[in-house]
Amino acid sequence: MFIQKNFTLKTIMNFAGFHLIWLIAWAVLVTLLHEYTHTEWLHIPWLPLSIIATAVAFYIGFKNNSAYDRLWEARKIWGAMVNSSRMWGSNVKNYVTNQFNATPVSDAELQSIRQSLLYRHLAWLYTLRSQLLIPAPWEHISQSRHIRQQTERRRRKFGIGLFDDGLIEDQLSALLGNQEMEAVINYQNTATQLIDRQSQALRELRAKNLIDDFRHMELQKILNDFYTQQGQCERIKKFPFPRQYGGVSVIFVGVFIFLLPFGLVSEFEKSARTAPGFRCLLRRLSAGFTWSWS
Repeated sequence: MFIQKNFTLKTIMNFAGFHLIWLIAWAVLVTLLHEYTHTEWLHIPWLPLSIIATAVAFYIGFKNNSAYDRLWEARKIWGAMVNSSRMWGSNVKNYVTNQFNATPVSDAELQSIRQSLLYRHLAWLYTLRSQLLIPAPWEHISQSRHIRQQTERRRRKFGIGLFDDGLIEDQLSALLGNQEMEAVINYQNTATQLIDRQSQALRELRAKNLIDDFRHMELQKILNDFYTQQGQCERIKKFPFPRQYGGVSVIFVGVFIFLLPFGLVSEFEKSARTAPGFRCLLRRLSAGFTWSWS
């Protein structure tokens, strides 16, 4: 996603420079064929081509709207996770106390409990992010060699790391400790296991009277929100955009790009008939182009 105010020439070339090269080459080739062969079958009326263009525009517009809806849903989920994380940190800090405990524990032990709950939440965030980065079969990084390599370059250039194997283990080891990390890392859904361990920790705190029933339910409610938000992220990740929109649209756009120069040269031909000076200019340009390559 581009977040700059404007598109610079460098940004456009990095994103679509290869496509611009072959598009210009195809347009020049069709123009030269029309100029030197004068083949009538190269002429395509503009009216049917414009109808195709209108249909393609509707199709691509629907695809863009649907893709933006998925993006906006993901942004709302991210915002909900941020708010819930803030609530979790604030509630853990202020709810885990000696207020209901007949035998108070030391402040250092309370601080250690709070830190454990907060660090485990950070581990959940890192783990969920790592799970969502696992490539799906329909994503660009799982496609042909050229598309895969281009996607990998963009991920490393615009991403913020955590693409290499072993990094998530280092993060979990620093946040959880080796023992707990080894206990959860081999599960198929490690992030879910971390939330479950948070729930077990709340049960132990209630047994020790470090939280009362009300605070226990409030903290568990936030954990339930984390379950919901994780499921929403996994729904977007694991349910692809319908491939008939993702794949067929490429075919439609390709057909339109293939036919467009044939329609434009016929229109320029009509203009040249009514403007001899324009045709003379085209001939001089084509002659100069041919001389430059001879």
